[in-house]
Amino acid sequence: MSLFFFSKKREIAFPIGRYLRADIHSHVLPGIDDGAADVAASLRLLQGLHDIGFETVIGTPHVMVDLHRNSRQTIQGAFTQLEAVASGHGRIPALYYAAEHMMDEGFAGLLKGNQLIPYGTTSYVLVETPYLHRPLNLEPLAFQLATSGYKPILAHPERYHYLFNKSAEYEKLKELGFAFQLNALSLLGYYGKPEKEAAQWLVSQGLVDYIATDTHHERHLKHLKNYVLPQKVADQLENTTVHNEELVAAFQSVKGSIAV
Repeated sequence: MSLFFFSKKREIAFPIGRYLRADIHSHVLPGIDDGAADVAASLRLLQGLHDIGFETVIGTPHVMVDLHRNSRQTIQGAFTQLEAVASGHGRIPALYYAAEHMMDEGFAGLLKGNQLIPYGTTSYVLVETPYLHRPLNLEPLAFQLATSGYKPILAHPERYHYLFNKSAEYEKLKELGFAFQLNALSLLGYYGKPEKEAAQWLVSQGLVDYIATDTHHERHLKHLKNYVLPQKVADQLENTTVHNEELVAAFQSVKGSIAV
């Protein structure tokens, strides 16, 4: 059965939460990065994601050497703070945590020190790069990730300016072992026209492995609640196989969850 709701403009009201069920990239943990500022904000975001249809949310705070110097300890602390308030709270999804790692000058040290924070018991780790320039050491880092047993998931590849209109570069990243996690809002043009075009192209080429909200604040929720796509893009999206729920399964026996 189709998930679509048609409008007269041949656009689709697409229930993105019901489609994905699990959100694997969000910034809902309180006071730890540029996402939710406090527990109250965290609860509002979680309730909003629940209302959209998400059953599970994985909080993935930034880990950056120059801005958000998070670690498993700081992330666990924020998670525990939220857990104390949210456990048994109605209208929130099950919650877990991992991290979004910037591939900056501190990344190699974290990798060498076994300090990356993957998804549960998996070897999958969420990574990002600067938006404007490709890391000069991207290939060596990809090699080190592979030899260390990690499988990198590249967050929002459609948002990197150095990849715009360069299909061969996307293919090369795939060859280096990166899975692609698309931001759902990119398909709406939320971040801009080039990001929208890149997102639609990635979907059309079957290069997308995961889709997530990357929710930081309630403005993101507003657009997710009114998620309308052109019919062609919606058709392609419905035929895209995403693996979000496979990551969720790896948390089931791991401490670090709020199940409601």
